[in-house]
Amino acid sequence: MLQALWVGVGLAVAGVMLLLGVWQMQRSMDSGAAAIAARAAEPPSPLLNHIHTDGTFDDIYGKPVTVTGEYLPGQQLLVVAKDGTVRVLTAFKVADGRVVPIVRGAVSSRDAVAAAPPPAGVQTATGLFLPGEGDAEWSVASGELGSVRMPLLAQRWPQQVTPGFVTLDAAGAAAQGLAAASVTLPQGEKSLQNGSYALQWWLFAAFALTFGLKLAHSVGEADRRAAEAEAAAEAFESAPLGAAANVVRDAANGAGREEV
Repeated sequence: MLQALWVGVGLAVAGVMLLLGVWQMQRSMDSGAAAIAARAAEPPSPLLNHIHTDGTFDDIYGKPVTVTGEYLPGQQLLVVAKDGTVRVLTAFKVADGRVVPIVRGAVSSRDAVAAAPPPAGVQTATGLFLPGEGDAEWSVASGELGSVRMPLLAQRWPQQVTPGFVTLDAAGAAAQGLAAASVTLPQGEKSLQNGSYALQWWLFAAFALTFGLKLAHSVGEADRRAAEAEAAAEAFESAPLGAAANVVRDAANGAGREEV
C-alpha cells in the first residue's frame, strides 16, 4: 500500500511540473508571436537605408519599408500557390541599378493578371520586407514559380537582386487593382528565459518521478524483508527443536549471503 502511495505521489508531482513546463513554453511562444507582430506594426523606414551595396543588411526582415523606383513590366513572374492563388511578382528598379522583387498583390487566376499591369513611372512602394521562401512542394507551369526563391530570381534577372522581397500592403495592392497577398512573417527568437524555465520544470518532473519510484522500490524491499523475517519467526515457533535450529542457521546463512 505504501509502495503504491509513493508511486502515486511521484506521478502527481511529475505531472504538475510537466504542466508548469508546458505553461512556460506557451509563454515563450506567445512572447515570440508578440515580438513578431510588433515588428510588423512599426512605422515604415526606407529600405535602402538598411540594405548596403556590399551585400550586408540590417535587421529588417518582417518590418514595414518604403522604396522608390520604377517597375519593370518585362520582368514579372507569377507565383502560384498550391490552392491556385496567384501572387504577382514584379522587379522594381531603384536608383543605384539594383532591383527589389515586389509582390504587388494577388489574383484568383492567371487570366486576371493582364488587367492589373504595374504603374508606369517613378513610384514609392510600401510593404513588408521578407526573406526568400523555401522550395515549393508542388509543380507549376514553365516560367512560373511556386515560391519566392531569391536564388532563382538572381539567375533570371540580370540586375543585382536585394536579399529579400517586399509584399505591398493592402492599400498598395488595391491601388493596382489587386487583392492583398498573404504573408508569412519570419519567426523571431522566442523568450529564452521562459524556455529555460520550461526546461527546468521538465527536469524537476523527471527527478520527482525517479525519486518517487526509488522510494517505492525501497519500501517494497523493506516490506519483502519484513515478510521473510515474519515467515522465518513463524517457522521457528512451529518447528521441532532440531528443525528450529536449522531454520536459524538457514536464516543466518541467507543474511550472510545478502551482506556479501
